[in-house]
Amino acid sequence: MLETIIEARGLEKFYGEPGENVIQVIAPTDISVCAGEILAVLGPSGSGKSTLLRMLTGLSKPSAGEVLWHGKPVAVQAPNVSIVFQSFALFPWLTVLENVEAPLKARGVAEIPRRKRSLKILETVGLDGFEAAYPKELSGGMKQRVGFARALVVEPEVLFMDEPFSALDVLTAENLRTETLELWANKSIPTRAIYLVTHNIEEAVLLADRIIVLGKNPGRIRTDFQVGLPQPRDRKSAGFLQRVDYIYKVLTQPDAAPQLAPETEIAASAGAGPRGAPRVKYPMLPHARPGGISGMLEILTDRGGHDDIYHLADDLSFEIDDVLPIVEASAMLGLVRVSEGDVELTPAGHHYVDADIAERKELFGKAAMERVTLIRQIKRALESKSNHTLPDEFFHDTLDEHFSEEETIQQLETAINWGRYAGLFDYDSGSRKFYISDEEPETVTA
Repeated sequence: MLETIIEARGLEKFYGEPGENVIQVIAPTDISVCAGEILAVLGPSGSGKSTLLRMLTGLSKPSAGEVLWHGKPVAVQAPNVSIVFQSFALFPWLTVLENVEAPLKARGVAEIPRRKRSLKILETVGLDGFEAAYPKELSGGMKQRVGFARALVVEPEVLFMDEPFSALDVLTAENLRTETLELWANKSIPTRAIYLVTHNIEEAVLLADRIIVLGKNPGRIRTDFQVGLPQPRDRKSAGFLQRVDYIYKVLTQPDAAPQLAPETEIAASAGAGPRGAPRVKYPMLPHARPGGISGMLEILTDRGGHDDIYHLADDLSFEIDDVLPIVEASAMLGLVRVSEGDVELTPAGHHYVDADIAERKELFGKAAMERVTLIRQIKRALESKSNHTLPDEFFHDTLDEHFSEEETIQQLETAINWGRYAGLFDYDSGSRKFYISDEEPETVTA
């Protein structure tokens, strides 16, 4: 039984006052961070990965529930954690050594001991000889090494990493992953647990001992399982590919997490639906453009009309946040079906690919009107007005009851892209009005 360092019970994040229009970001969630393991947290954009991290580290106060550090409320303790961010977040006016010393200086560590600790950790991460350099003189990979050194110099019991490799080129990211794993395996760092937020499925299976996959709207745990593969791991092995494929299945089946085949020998448990989550009237529009949808359908046609989502993303060098919205949007429009991690063209999808541009727009519009609540309501509301014009705040205020402000804006932007492509309606950014007319909206009154 692993020792639990951090435990969250009924952790929840929402905006608004109870009894009013509450926007729930994280549904009530139980999660633990245990000693001796690397825990990876995956999920699509909007699933609350970073929000959960901030609550577990004490940077953000939960709306409900509690976070325990060694069994005691985190609010009355000073948890020994550090965070490596996606952006390098270095002080440009400080040298590499001074950047690493900064957190020790903030904690009141005397000059000589903090200098010794900083030099030692710089050597550990391969930056000896660069102590006097400034961030502007470093490559992206070296800047992130400084970020690692600064996080590790305080000797954190838990190291939190928020997509630390995503801003790096492929080769540099791969080198840093390998080096991080070596430092952990060789116990070259004092950290007892690592919490990794990522959108890269292969990265999670490559590094983690345990993986949590989040769903969205609101964020909640879909599955939490032990990887169960020895290190180092072979990306092409059957066990590795099985786990990658399983995660894709969970991510592409939002209503129910699939069960694993017995031969995979992974103990996985799908999280139950969120307790007390508000019913969402408007299914969330995936943020995909019509051009991306058309492109994916054409690629599928070249592959015989179907493919494994993991293979498709890998061949296109897509991350999970790139490919999933396109797949989800295509499925929402009835152009593909998704099952067991595979995506396959439907008859409607084949018809769409075979059509010319004009017919594609017509088919897209018909599918959007039949299947997408927001598109249908915008179109019908505009048709109900004598001048076929409405301000965007009309739809913004409606969506704002169901989504956060940021998501509301993204929903409207996606609806505008889809509506324009299909010729269902248009939008003028100057007057901020939706309209159906050959005239510009300024020439009419709302």
